[in-house]
Amino acid sequence: MKKTKIIKLKETDSTNSYLKNYTPDKAEDMTVVVADYQSAGRGQGKNTWESEPGKNLLFSILVHPVCVPVNRQFLLSMAGAVALKHALDKYDGGFMMKWPNDIYWQDKKISGTLIETTIARHHIQNCIFGIGIDVNQTEFPDTVPNPVSLCQITGKEVSLKHLLKEVVEAFQDVLEMIEDGDYTDIAALYHQSLYYGKGFHRFEDENGVFEAGIVEVEDDGHLVLHDREGVIREYAVKEVKFL
Repeated sequence: MKKTKIIKLKETDSTNSYLKNYTPDKAEDMTVVVADYQSAGRGQGKNTWESEPGKNLLFSILVHPVCVPVNRQFLLSMAGAVALKHALDKYDGGFMMKWPNDIYWQDKKISGTLIETTIARHHIQNCIFGIGIDVNQTEFPDTVPNPVSLCQITGKEVSLKHLLKEVVEAFQDVLEMIEDGDYTDIAALYHQSLYYGKGFHRFEDENGVFEAGIVEVEDDGHLVLHDREGVIREYAVKEVKFL
């Protein structure tokens, strides 16, 4: 079992920012910072994470996956999504992973992750997973397009402390898989539960709306689609939109 330190904060601007300025002990394999409220919680790109204080899990996990080469770093995104889904699966069976690493329940978003890495000698030195999970919030701003919370799914309030423990344990498991070189197994688990993973669905890129099926997510994180005409299309994050 990996040595894990958990730091609890009442409020911070961003748990990711907190960990960027944090120096762990040498024997500290994983550091988790959890806050009741983030005044500047961030998502992918320019997105922000809206959360009612004390209702949801807002936390970041710092790990040191030095065995992962830079050209395989999307493996960490897959592993994080697999870990979150594994923890949430204990509450309901309808969770899926939406490329690149959001967690969806049916067609609604319950969790998002911002990953930030530092690189040394062509390998990942540090990796910070900044995670938000909607847990006990039942009302959301109109600016949030498709949210859902664990409380809304299960019909009852969920212990934040217990859920965090389950998430940390799931992350410990997938990190051990990475250290053991089980890259193929992690990718397989990711693809098995990929949102829009079966059949044809509507997407939109800079040229307009089209229908396509997902072929795979490549090692570098690109999404590969095949459209109705049989044309293969490849996209980086933010280059295509799920409709």
